[in-house]
Amino acid sequence: MILAVCGGKGGVGKTTVALNLAAELEAVLVDADLGMADVPAGRGPDLHDVLAGRADPVEAVREHDGVRLLPCGRTLAGAREGDPRRLVDAVRAVEEEYGDVVVDCPAGLRADVGLPLLAADACVVVTTPDRAALADALRARSLAVELDAGVAAVAYNRASDADEAVADALGAPVVAVPETDVVGETLPTGRPVRTLAPAATAAEQFELLAARVQSCRS
Repeated sequence: MILAVCGGKGGVGKTTVALNLAAELEAVLVDADLGMADVPAGRGPDLHDVLAGRADPVEAVREHDGVRLLPCGRTLAGAREGDPRRLVDAVRAVEEEYGDVVVDCPAGLRADVGLPLLAADACVVVTTPDRAALADALRARSLAVELDAGVAAVAYNRASDADEAVADALGAPVVAVPETDVVGETLPTGRPVRTLAPAATAAEQFELLAARVQSCRS
């Protein structure tokens, strides 16, 4: 399964959700935010190299603290050199080799968001209680549905409780992810909450989110 993690508005915690979901699903995380990558990259070929034809997507996958990932380069020159149209084939090649793939989509609703959704079997929409974030989440959902990437679940970030109104509006179960220090450590360290603090409430919520995704598979 290829699962896209999208959200429309930037800054809602989309990459944090993607990394934690990849850990829970034992999937490969593909950082498809070609212009503003957040996932720790380390050394070696990355998605910019893959899209430029300099590296094989399967060979570019590496492991970081227990999470397999295909990171993205962080230079504008690298982003310009690649052909984004190669993304769909690259993600599908990783799926064929490794199984489940979680794709971290760029923010916004430009064409580069559509490509990961085009490759995806389903998606998770990430939003916060902020009104602008919710409005963008609705637009992201519409794009996902148009591209046949049905919404498996909604990650309701920085919220204490799931909101039934949000679930009704987005047409999918909502899992609330609290704003805590341990969640904030995910991206700087490149480590999922289940590794940093397995007994934390946030770890339970990411596990629940993964279960919602799994239930859509069957």
